[in-house]
Amino acid sequence: MFRNAMPRYEILSEDAMSTLDAGWRRLVSEIGVEFGSARALELFRQAGQKVEDSDGQGVVRFDPDFVLEQVAKAPRSFDVQARNPANTVHIGDDAMAFGAVYGPPFVREGDVRRDATMDDFRNFTRLAQGFAVLDSAGGVVCEPEDTPLDSRHLDMTYALQTLTDKIYMGNVVSGANAADTIAMTEILFGGRPAIEATPATISLINCNSPLRWDERMLEAQLAYSEANQAVVITPFLLMGAMSPVSIPAALTQQIAEALTGIALSQLVRPGCPVIFGSFLSNIDMQSGSPCFGTPESAVGLLCTGQIARRFGLPVRSGGGLTSSQTADAQAGYESLMTMLPTFLAGINWVMHSAGWLEAGLVASYEKFVLDVQLLEMLQHEFRPLEIDEASLAFDAHDEVRHGGHFLGAAHTMERFRTCFYRPFVNSSENYERWVRNGAKDAAARARDVARKRLDEYEPPPLDDAVREELTEYVTRRRRELGD
Repeated sequence: MFRNAMPRYEILSEDAMSTLDAGWRRLVSEIGVEFGSARALELFRQAGQKVEDSDGQGVVRFDPDFVLEQVAKAPRSFDVQARNPANTVHIGDDAMAFGAVYGPPFVREGDVRRDATMDDFRNFTRLAQGFAVLDSAGGVVCEPEDTPLDSRHLDMTYALQTLTDKIYMGNVVSGANAADTIAMTEILFGGRPAIEATPATISLINCNSPLRWDERMLEAQLAYSEANQAVVITPFLLMGAMSPVSIPAALTQQIAEALTGIALSQLVRPGCPVIFGSFLSNIDMQSGSPCFGTPESAVGLLCTGQIARRFGLPVRSGGGLTSSQTADAQAGYESLMTMLPTFLAGINWVMHSAGWLEAGLVASYEKFVLDVQLLEMLQHEFRPLEIDEASLAFDAHDEVRHGGHFLGAAHTMERFRTCFYRPFVNSSENYERWVRNGAKDAAARARDVARKRLDEYEPPPLDDAVREELTEYVTRRRRELGD
């Protein structure tokens, strides 16, 4: 977990914030938000909201003040416990926590692009465990297509629980999958009271934008909120497709969707942990393809951090996002275009921090390592600068005097091992030495690092009785699911 010491970069004036406030209020009260869950609709009806119900789904037109009353019940910050207490993270305030890529059905290694497998899932999980800069492997690090659809969530959760001792994300494909994640988490942490006292999972609840929460996501949200597990309530906005093309319209829609989803969690269990989620970018208006690392997405990200803080909520956004098909220069600068404003905005929970490629369709081994490199450098950049007598180094000037050099000065000799960040992928060799070492570009060097880290991986210790109980649960549930 990283503490961001820099001031937050805010670009919205008070007048702009007031205009956005009026906009989301009008959306939720006049247009309303659709919920595909009879239980959610009943909760809102009992709370006095206007519900137009038809066959278990319907539109809710909200009193905006009611929404704000519910949002005010959510905690400004909270902890998520890891089975290794040293890896427990704080969500909110000036803390930033980082998880790997989430959701790709394909994997790329070198020139090979193929369906993701369970072995890939385990390998990416091992890589996340091995890089201290990552706080979590995430959840669906990739979609293992070689395992049965109905039961693969059991294998993925088991891998996250046993191959890492960091926090992990819960499965949200259905309420039943969420219940399995919760049950396995109870086994790992010693029972329901332990995880209700301090959340042990974070789960991604995506809105079916525009203005619709679908049944499967809502079932998962309700299950996690009942168990006091953290949920990331996330509008999924690609401007021009799932929202209007203007940034203010997208921000207004984002507020309306996020706050109404958060209000539902607070009706289920007042005070349960939530995160104001944001996934905001745009499409290519010529092809309709999603675009990432764009100036518009960076502006939206900066605005989102400011908006979430205004509502007193932790915030999720950002990541190492790119539309590029390979781990090339485009992948690098588009990822920086997203990750730098992530730091400037003070985002608390950062998904897709390592491995995202091809607009999220691909999890890449090379990109995973290159993103970790970038993430380490940004964390180093955003640390507080210590200015004191020692760092001013007057004695070094007294020693070197005019026209000399500081290579052999006592101040340099005392600090040369730690004074500068040392990248583990970058090359600063001269040309001749670089050629002798194989003339490898950054992607090739990153691939070597990934293989070396996987060879050196050692699983974190886990009590044998807990491992056995988890294995028995997975085996029994797989049999019950017909797999």
